[in-house]
Order: sequence, then structure tokens, then C-alpha cells
Amino acid sequence: MFIKCKKGDLLSGINIVSKAVAGKTTKPILECILIEAKNGMIRLTGNNLNLGIDTYIEGTILEEGVVALQAKLFSDIVRKLRDNDVSIQTTSDYKVTITCEKTNFAIQYMDGADFPALPAVDKEKSVQISQLALKDVIRQTIFSIANNENQKMMTGELMEVKNNVLTVVSLDGHRISIRKMELAGDNSDMSVIVPGRTLIEISKILTGGAEDMIQIYFENTYILFEFENTRVLSRLIDGEYFRISQMLSMDHRMVVNANRLELMSCIDRASLLIQETDRKPIIVSVKNDNNLYIRLDTNMGSMKEEMEIEKEGGEIIIGFNPAFIMDALRVIDDESVSIYMKDYKSPCIIRDEEETYSYIILPININVGAYQ
Repeated sequence: MFIKCKKGDLLSGINIVSKAVAGKTTKPILECILIEAKNGMIRLTGNNLNLGIDTYIEGTILEEGVVALQAKLFSDIVRKLRDNDVSIQTTSDYKVTITCEKTNFAIQYMDGADFPALPAVDKEKSVQISQLALKDVIRQTIFSIANNENQKMMTGELMEVKNNVLTVVSLDGHRISIRKMELAGDNSDMSVIVPGRTLIEISKILTGGAEDMIQIYFENTYILFEFENTRVLSRLIDGEYFRISQMLSMDHRMVVNANRLELMSCIDRASLLIQETDRKPIIVSVKNDNNLYIRLDTNMGSMKEEMEIEKEGGEIIIGFNPAFIMDALRVIDDESVSIYMKDYKSPCIIRDEEETYSYIILPININVGAYQ
């Protein structure tokens, strides 16, 4: 194999596919990036058997071939080269020379034939949305997944298409994030659970805006994302996702409409008194004077603040994890939010103005009488 390409194009491709390269593994080939030069195209691939990414880069093919290079070393070398054309050429002793101007590296390569190919995916079921929309969906839900691998289902996100609406759901046992989006065209109903890690890596790769589309293909075992010159293929999490429809339709006795930024500022100021070891809830009180009262008592001190709101319903005193409230307020882009509450023990729902985003949070058990 003998190829030439710009350093910037090569490094960009390496950065994309490296997100699917395995870390510590008993199979050294999975720690490699595959370089394929054939049919006039240069393709880079990473594959850890759960997540696979390939992308095409521009360049000149002087001799076709396939090699696998240790990803970290290859990436480090290219990153430190001068910003000029790079040539990659195999020699007869299982070595690859990487040359840029007066710099020449010679490193071992592995047989590309041993590299696992990305599985073929049935493209019968698919949806198309913009890259910007997908990034927003991930941004508004990904923080609610669980990190505990013992709760495998909670480490992924539900992606469901029903009646031409895409619904994305994540949860960790304490809160639930739900984002809905209407789809163009006529789309088949389907439901899959996508690993959160896959969505995190896709979000890092996406650079397009509202006019740049991404095609998402679904089947029983895999999900495939195709955009520009890149494909991201991921195994799905097997099983049936948690049913949350009942929580969304629960009765509420109070609706509070609050300015999002002002509420964020109040909670942020209160959080100054919270240390890492503290598990003190922030106390939210709503009374009949159209004000919302925030109170926090910790070992460092206490804080009280009030802000004007609009409300329907009576009075309530309820406790929350302030970090969980802030997570939702940060990802909502609207000027105001609506907060639906029933009592101090029942889940609370925070919604944006369009009601395309819902965030369900469980309150922290408190002694209500101590705050009256």
C-alpha cells in the first residue's frame, strides 16, 4: 500500500474512528485502526466489536492495500507531524513508513485481513433527522443514563418511533429525560435501546447544522448512523425498556411557571453551601402569594431566596437534589419552564414551553413539618 494525503484530513479521520478502538483487550487487532486503499478511496475503520466507525478521507492512492496500525501510536505520530502532506507506504518486512517532509517513521503493522469487518445492516427501517437535531436530543437526555453496568438497561437510551414521532428516553432510577420530535415523511414504527456510550461518541463526531442530515437505520441487533463520509455502527441493548407512560400521565395538583435562568441562578447560589459529602436537599416551597421560596441548610450555613412565579393550584413544600434540577434547566433552551407537582412524595415533571422535552424527577423525602 502506498497513499498520500493531507495531515489535517488524516488526523480528522483518525480522531473519528479512534472513538471505536478498543482499550485493554486480549485481541491486539482491536487496538488498531484499519487503513484500506482501494477503488480510488481511502477508508479508516475502528471496531471494538460493540461499536464500529469508518470514515473516508481524501488522498491519492499510488498502490492499493490494507494494513492495521496500532491506534495510539499512529495517532500520536500523525498529530506531531508538520502540517503538510503525509505518505504512508508498506515495506516487505511488515513495516509501514510514515513520511512528512524530512520526518520518517517506520512502525510495525498487522495484517488487515485479521481485522473484524463491520457487519452488514438491513436498511429497511430508517429515519432521517438533522445533525443539529440529533446533537440536541443527545444533549438533553444523555446525562440521565446510569453508569452502573449492573443496570444494563439504564446505561442505554430508548429510541422509539411511533406515529411519525421519535421519542428518546433515558433514566437512572432517580430521574427520567424524555425528548419528542416529529419526523418528516412516513416512518415505520420501531423501538430499540441504544448504548449511551454510542450516543456520547456520535455527539462528539457530529459537526453539521440544521441542513446537514443523518440517516439512522434500525434492525434487531444493530443501529447504523450514516452522515457525510462516516458510518457509526453499534450493537443494541437487548431487552424491553421500562414503561414510563403512566408517570407522564399522573395527576398533578399544581403547575408553576418560572423564568428558567432566574430559577437556575437561585439554585446555583444555594449550591455554594453544598460540599461533596453533603446530601442535603434543596427545599422548594410554593405558597398562595405567587412566589417560589428556596431554602438550603447545610453544615456550611443556610440560604433563603424567593422569586416571582405564575402558578395554578394550592401550596406545597418539597425537597430535591439541586444537581438534578440544574441538569434539566441547563438543557432546556426556552425562557420559561413549567413544573408539575402533586405532593412532597410524588414525582415532579419539568417541561419546556413546546412540551417537546419532559424531565421527571423523584423528590427527596423530607420532614415537611420542619419547614412550615
